[in-house]
Amino acid sequence: MAREREWKGRTGGSLTGQMALIVFFRCLDVRLGYAVMACVVPFYMLFSRRACNAIYRFFRHRLGRTRCQALAGTYRNHYAFGQVILDRFAVFAGRRSFFEVETVGDAHFRRLVAGEKGFVVAGAHVGNFEICGYLLDSGPKRINALVYAGETRTVQENRARALERRNVGLIPVADDMSHLFAVHAALQRGEIVSMTCDRAQGQTRTVECDFLGGRAAFPVGAFALAAGLDVEVIAIFVIKRTARRYTVYVRPLAPAPPAGEARGNRERAAQYARAYARELEDVARRHPEQWFNYYEFWNK
Repeated sequence: MAREREWKGRTGGSLTGQMALIVFFRCLDVRLGYAVMACVVPFYMLFSRRACNAIYRFFRHRLGRTRCQALAGTYRNHYAFGQVILDRFAVFAGRRSFFEVETVGDAHFRRLVAGEKGFVVAGAHVGNFEICGYLLDSGPKRINALVYAGETRTVQENRARALERRNVGLIPVADDMSHLFAVHAALQRGEIVSMTCDRAQGQTRTVECDFLGGRAAFPVGAFALAAGLDVEVIAIFVIKRTARRYTVYVRPLAPAPPAGEARGNRERAAQYARAYARELEDVARRHPEQWFNYYEFWNK
C-alpha cells in the first residue's frame, strides 16, 4: 500500500537532457517539443505502469468513463503533463513572452494584494500551478512559494532565477520542518505564501474530505496557519488552454468561523480544507486531462 501511494514529484530526465531542452527552446518553438512528446508518451506509458494505472482508475472509477474512454483519457493526461513540463523549460530558456494568460476572478487577488495583511494561495497539482509565478504580477507584495527540495539542480537554479525576477522567493520544504517558521514569518510580514495543498503524503495533520465520490485526505497545515494568524485563503488553479494560452482561476475559499481558541482554529482550518476540496473537485471534473496526481489518491 505504501509503495502504491508513493509519488516522487521530481522532474524526470538527466541534467544533461534538461539543459539540452533549455538550449533547444532558446532557438526553436516549444510546439516542436509537443510534436515529439506526442510520439514519446505511448512508450512512457508502457514503462510507467503504476502512474498510468492510477490515472486510468481515476478516469474509469471516479469519472465513470468506459474502458476505451479511460484509456484515451490516460494518454491525453500524460501528453498534457509533458506539455506543461516543456512549457516550464521554455520559460527557463527566456520564452516567457510566448505565453499569454487570462485571469478569471482577478479582483479577489488584487484586493488582497492591495491590503496590508498577508494571505495564503492554495494551489494544486492540476494544470500548471508553477507557471503562474512566472506570468502573474503581484506588485510590491512578495510571494513566498513553498517548493519540493528534492528537484534536480537544473530545475532548482533556473526556477529560482526566473521567479526572483517576478518578486517570488522560494522556501524549500525541510525534513526538520524549519520551513514552517519561514512561512509563519512571511505571513506576519504581510506577504503572500503560496503552496500546493492537495497531497497529504508525509503530512501528519490531515482532514478527510468527500472528493469525487470517495474519501481523500488533504493536508491541513496551510489552512491551520491561515486560521491561527487570521489571514484569508484563496485557491488558484492554472489550466492550459492552447499551446500559448493559460487561464488562471482565482477562487476565494468560503469564510469560516472567527479565529479564537485552539479548538475554534482547528475547525476553521478543517472548513478551509473542505472548501478547497470542493473547488478542486470542480476543476478536476472540468479538466480531468490535467489532473497530475500519479498515485492512489483516495483512501481505501
